[in-house]
Amino acid sequence: MKFSLSREALLKPLQLAVGVVERRQTLPILSNVLLSIEGHRLSVTGTDLEVEIVGYTEVAECTEGGEITVSARKISDICRSLPEGAMVNFNSGDGKAQVTSGRSRFTLATLPASEFPSVEESENSVALNMDASVIKHLIDATSFAMAQQDVRYYLNGMLWEVAGNNLRAVATDGHRMALCDVECEADVEENLTAILPRKGIMELSRLLGEDEIDISLGSNHMRVSSADFCFTSKLVDGAYPDYERVLPKGGEKLVVGDRAELRQAFNRTAILSNEKYRGVRVLLSDGSLKMLANNPEQEEAEEEEARWAERQRVWEEREQMRWAIQQEIIEEERRIRKREQERRERQAAERKKQARLLEGAYEGNLEMVSGIVADWVAECHAVRNDATH
Repeated sequence: MKFSLSREALLKPLQLAVGVVERRQTLPILSNVLLSIEGHRLSVTGTDLEVEIVGYTEVAECTEGGEITVSARKISDICRSLPEGAMVNFNSGDGKAQVTSGRSRFTLATLPASEFPSVEESENSVALNMDASVIKHLIDATSFAMAQQDVRYYLNGMLWEVAGNNLRAVATDGHRMALCDVECEADVEENLTAILPRKGIMELSRLLGEDEIDISLGSNHMRVSSADFCFTSKLVDGAYPDYERVLPKGGEKLVVGDRAELRQAFNRTAILSNEKYRGVRVLLSDGSLKMLANNPEQEEAEEEEARWAERQRVWEEREQMRWAIQQEIIEEERRIRKREQERRERQAAERKKQARLLEGAYEGNLEMVSGIVADWVAECHAVRNDATH
């Protein structure tokens, strides 16, 4: 196996794959990345048996193909330590790999590629094509609510639910819950659900950029692929709790405010909250919202917003105006339909009138022609009689 490429071209797929490799592994092969080259395309694969990431890049020159595994951390550190724009030459054989660049030379131990594990593929149940930024927004809006090392293992992940043209992500740790919906184009006969592990979600969020991605959901695995990488993760085997039962319904209390100001107020109040629970009490009254926090050291924090009533009034006026505009639009559409119907009725009546006129004119012409013919016949008879006499 022998090829050459720039430092930046090798570093990009290495950074993608190394993120999933744990420093301490029970199997030595899992500390390595798999380098595989075919033609001028180099694949760098890292896995921990639960998540697999493959990064792709193009090499400048390839004189011998093949595949081999080398230490993920070591080859990544070597590439980062090289100067920008440096060319990297890789050569492997006899259980060793040589990495040279300029006057630098490194010899690394290798393990056979045949020992490197691969994630088993399963039949895909649904395939989606979406923008990576949409999926990143979906993850960022819900991932903070995932549990960490909970005995209820199905909470240590995120639920993805595909129903019709909607993709929903749900995450909860039993105390809080986050839910986000995005539109998608899916051809599914019934709702499809999958629980993605926490590590897979974190790694996928790190990989996503602005390009289009293809998503495949199967019975045991989930795969996301693009031009630069291929991400595969095992799914959590279990039943996610019925989250819709805990969604508040028919709530009478409505608070409308600026998201940024509310977030800043909560952050200030949480400074003196209990470090273990990080709880903040919220008191609502007419035209006021108050936040309270305290800790075992008898320290307290208080934050009050007295502008909520005004914002609520503005919001209600805006909603009333929007409703009035909608009603006016509906009335205008009704008037337009009525005028159109009247116009059609007038046209139909006019057409009937014209038909009657044409019919009358036709009948009158027949009578006139019949009189002329009768007069002509009588004149012919008279001429014949005169000739006879």
